[in-house]
Amino acid sequence: MSRTRAILPSQTQKILPSFIIINHILLLPQRIEQFQSWEGPTIKTEEINHSFTLSLSVTMAALLEPPPPFLNPLLPPSSNPTRPLPHNLKFKRFNLSNNPTLLLTLHSQPTTCCAATPQPEFPDPTSEPTRDRRRAVRLAWEKLVRWSRSLRSKNKTDVLERTNKVVVLGGGSFATAMAAHVANRKDQMEVNMLVRDAQVCRSINENHYNGKYFPEHKLPENVIATTDAKAALLNADYCLHAVPVQFSASFLEGIAEYVYPELPFISVSKGLELNTLRTMSQIIPQALKNPRQPFIALSGPSFALELMNKLPTAMVVASKDKKLANAVQQLLASSYLRISTSSDVTGVEVTGALKNVLAIAAGIVDGMNLGNNSKAALVSQGCSEIRWLATKMGAKPTTITGLSGIGDIMLTCFVNLSRNRTVGVRLGSGEKLDDILGSMNQVAEGVSTAGAVIALAQKYNVKMPVLTAVARIIDNELTPKKAVFELMSLPQVEEV
Repeated sequence: MSRTRAILPSQTQKILPSFIIINHILLLPQRIEQFQSWEGPTIKTEEINHSFTLSLSVTMAALLEPPPPFLNPLLPPSSNPTRPLPHNLKFKRFNLSNNPTLLLTLHSQPTTCCAATPQPEFPDPTSEPTRDRRRAVRLAWEKLVRWSRSLRSKNKTDVLERTNKVVVLGGGSFATAMAAHVANRKDQMEVNMLVRDAQVCRSINENHYNGKYFPEHKLPENVIATTDAKAALLNADYCLHAVPVQFSASFLEGIAEYVYPELPFISVSKGLELNTLRTMSQIIPQALKNPRQPFIALSGPSFALELMNKLPTAMVVASKDKKLANAVQQLLASSYLRISTSSDVTGVEVTGALKNVLAIAAGIVDGMNLGNNSKAALVSQGCSEIRWLATKMGAKPTTITGLSGIGDIMLTCFVNLSRNRTVGVRLGSGEKLDDILGSMNQVAEGVSTAGAVIALAQKYNVKMPVLTAVARIIDNELTPKKAVFELMSLPQVEEV
């Protein structure tokens, strides 16, 4: 007789017709003799991994008799469901008069042709280990909440109570979003927006809408627009600067006579001045002819539209004056806007500027339909290049991995709302840069900043192939297709 065996899954055993079971019971003596004469290999007792006991009749039927084809859902009816007994099965024979059972021990994974698919085991929610784990998680969360409340009460100041007027320089999308946010912090606070467009000014004052950027978002009643710099800056407690970097110097020089020396400037403009490579922390005091003008950089992953919709957002304020950074933190922080503080002004500004250039590169990849692999590789390389340059300029590595670095890079490179990424997508699709910029009603800072990248790379002796390629594409000296070929042809080097 051919020594062939088949193991039935538990589901099949449950549906085995009763007449088949009776038939095997009648053949029980013959089956016992077959077991006793089995000479196949066995495993040692100490190697037994799992054991279970089945009734002798059902076990013998399952092991010695192939199941009817229609009972095995994994095999076609014409298939032979039998198979040799696995080499690591061991049958222990007992005195059947005393113990009419058979112990089947297994030390292998279930067979694929006949064994049932193992069901995932979920922890018993009533078991002691599960209750202990849940208790530990709950206690950890409660401890975190208590710490948060305690720290908030200690850090609570009267900054908001003492602030009566904030001026916002600029009438763009982010300037509008910040004006609305600050105005919502305190109903009695006067928020003045200094704009150059008379139509935008009239729309804000008469209808409480910035029809150019947010026609569907009503602004708070305490937001007032003006084109008069003197009136806007008079008695202001804080100044939010949201003018594009390339126009900031000339703009500030024009209003310098109305700015008093102690007025803190909170800059949300990101970029580098093209010809001078200056950051906003250098532009503002020099344009105002006051090297001691208080300065704070505000940066991080934040789209104006989501701020207007009061969606949870996190940003960072950086200043060399820790008390000033803490004061601005208290002024801006709300239930939907978290504000962290930093002393690394250089890191926050440089990463905020260069991420716009990297976003153009990411958009080019999308516009050329090069896939997700290439985009992830390019952004990773770009992050390394930003880190190399920023640290050479004095930035802290922790800043580069924080909100103003990796946080802002992820948002700008991977989300459709990004202006700089949109420029890249259209460049990758074959459009001309002049046509792209002519059709946009907002400034993509990365276009201008890209021109400063090559100069910075040379100044600090840093190799920046991805960001330099973007600058060359913008200058129409390299096509996106050629740039990809050149980047992929770079030497294979060690990752640093």
